[in-house]
Amino acid sequence: MASDLPAPAAHDTFPVPGGTSVLLGRQLFFDPVLSGNQNISCATCHHPALGSSDAVSLSIGEGGIGLGLQRKADAANMPVARIPRNAPALYNLGAREFTTLFHDGRVQVDASARFNIAMPPGRELERPLPSPLAAQAILPITSHEEMAGQTGENPIADAVAAGRIRGQDGAWQMLAARVEAIPEYRKQFDWIIGAGEPIHITDIGRAIADYITFDFRSTDSRYDAFLRGDDTALTNTEIQGMSLFYGRGGCGDCHGGLFQTDHDFHAIGIPQFGPGKGHGPGYADHGRAAVTGDPADAYKFRTPSLRNVTLTAPYGHNGAYARLEDMLRHHLDPLTMLAEYTLGYALLQNMQLSVSDTEVLEDFDEVQRLGMAVELEPVSLHDDEVEAILAFLGALEDPCARSGRLGVPDAVPSGLPLDPLNLNDLPPS
Repeated sequence: MASDLPAPAAHDTFPVPGGTSVLLGRQLFFDPVLSGNQNISCATCHHPALGSSDAVSLSIGEGGIGLGLQRKADAANMPVARIPRNAPALYNLGAREFTTLFHDGRVQVDASARFNIAMPPGRELERPLPSPLAAQAILPITSHEEMAGQTGENPIADAVAAGRIRGQDGAWQMLAARVEAIPEYRKQFDWIIGAGEPIHITDIGRAIADYITFDFRSTDSRYDAFLRGDDTALTNTEIQGMSLFYGRGGCGDCHGGLFQTDHDFHAIGIPQFGPGKGHGPGYADHGRAAVTGDPADAYKFRTPSLRNVTLTAPYGHNGAYARLEDMLRHHLDPLTMLAEYTLGYALLQNMQLSVSDTEVLEDFDEVQRLGMAVELEPVSLHDDEVEAILAFLGALEDPCARSGRLGVPDAVPSGLPLDPLNLNDLPPS
């Protein structure tokens, strides 16, 4: 097993962002000013207090009020459907090895792409960016369901609906101009890009990425201490779980490396529900295949990192399992878990929406196609071995992860209200 363990994090594992940019990015991350209706921020779905996500299976973006499971529909601006995929955790995404992002990998380093970063069609970069994380940061603001709002609600949403994302009259430029009009933001950007230099959307993406890189770095778990040579950092049960994880359990085949991910795509038969992505039947989600166009990639999704996995429930590309044990047992016997799945495993807000949550679960043919794509072979483990693996996964939690390194700001330069959740509102862990 020792040969399977990675080297500990080193100085060059992460870039070192400048402090000014980190603090600026923190404000932008929590500021609703980047949303079309100025009522939702990056932190709404990626809150430090909620495991850098939002602790529900499928988010309610635009048209919602509140955070996490307490989020409810705004009676004056009703959401149509849930966001089709689970809000991914942000831990360690600033590390240099993360060159592919999103569940389907639609943002990734690509030497053949404009400025060497592949982006979705119509959202190609206008200027160079240092990382896919910075590129990813400027995409949710152009999604109607996530942050832009619906057509007719605001000029940003109207520009997105017309396909005007890039250029001087595009949604990106309109949002950059909105930020520039706020004196405190303009002053902070002066220190970074120079006085009088117009703020571009890539400047905003770079600052948000710098904040994520700093605040959500997690390399101080007990597992990290073990990698650095502290043989007492893990309990005997956790060491047993680690042995099973990298050995007979087969977990390390895909969840290897320092951050427990091979950065590849796999079909493991996670049950599909919610609005889907409109692939095939409207509620289907073909994952990686929708990006590559290769039918062999159908139902494949990116292997997530397992750092702080005890904090990032629910699990799967759509948050199919609220409990980590259920997600582990799905890996051990995916076809049985798929066949027996009900929405009772998930964690969804009680909300009446115009799009059904369960239509795909009732489509036998689509469920069968999903099952036929599964790559995993069943693995037989005793209950005590499952418990040992879960104990090892608990050792991947960084103590700083529950709050972030910087915490939530008291206010943001736009003066808009922050999401109504702070660490003091949470029950003790």
